Amino acid sequence: MGRRRGEAVETAEWLGMLRRMIRAAGRRVADADEVELGQLIELRHDLDDAIAAAVNGQRSRGVSWAYIAAATGVTRQAAQQRWGALREPAGSNRVQR
Repeated sequence: MGRRRGEAVETAEWLGMLRRMIRAAGRRVADADEVELGQLIELRHDLDDAIAAAVNGQRSRGVSWAYIAAATGVTRQAAQQRWGALREPAGSNRVQR
């Protein structure tokens, strides 16, 4: 359940970069065509898959539903209900562009 030395800062910085990139993508798509709007919306599925993978990874390391709930801002029951069942990632059935 512990982190390797330096991992938390590096991961937080990396996630901050992704956040900035997603916001910039929204600004770019505002001036683009409808196709790009659809592509931006598809990113939501990728993010959902990434969250599910992160939760599954933390659970496999023994992190409790209570800790996952606290990190995600929901109740323990809500976290377990949302991510508790092992499932195929949503992206596996989508057509790649």
